[in-house]
Amino acid sequence: DIMDGHFVENFSFGYNIVQTLRPITKKLLDVHLMISPVKPYIQKFIDAGSDIISFHPEADEDSNEIISIIKKSKCKAGIAIHPNIKIKNIKKFLENIDLVIVMTVVPGFGGQKFLEEQIYKITQLKEIRKELNANFEIEVDGGINYETSKICIQNGADVLVAGSYIYNALKDEYKDKIN
Repeated sequence: DIMDGHFVENFSFGYNIVQTLRPITKKLLDVHLMISPVKPYIQKFIDAGSDIISFHPEADEDSNEIISIIKKSKCKAGIAIHPNIKIKNIKKFLENIDLVIVMTVVPGFGGQKFLEEQIYKITQLKEIRKELNANFEIEVDGGINYETSKICIQNGADVLVAGSYIYNALKDEYKDKIN
């Protein structure tokens, strides 16, 4: 998660963290940009070694151009759906992307409660993918834990992002070693 303090209130690292990680791992680097504007920074994330770059279409004026830049670079292109954004508003992108992130929290801070009313978006995307014969994956990010992961998978999610759930479990497991 890349946050700029502008599109979302929180601030995190930039392309430099991708650049630092790329030489030491062959793991997939799935970069979720929560920044605005997006276009001036896309090439930096490509050059840093991202494998997948997702962004919020409402964060920039020309989402189609951003998708094109990402895809020409041989990275996978994704879009993220803020809880306030409806599927109909992003449907025009679905035939040309590799990933859709359904945000089940308001982006910007970890540890938030899963917004159950967003589940319908997972189901809708699964149906649209079939109708369009498209290949995008459905990723769900926010409030993922043991229970919500099952719900998301049952409704069509392909990929789950479980940040706080995993970090908190590790923290609890190793709390005597942290101090």
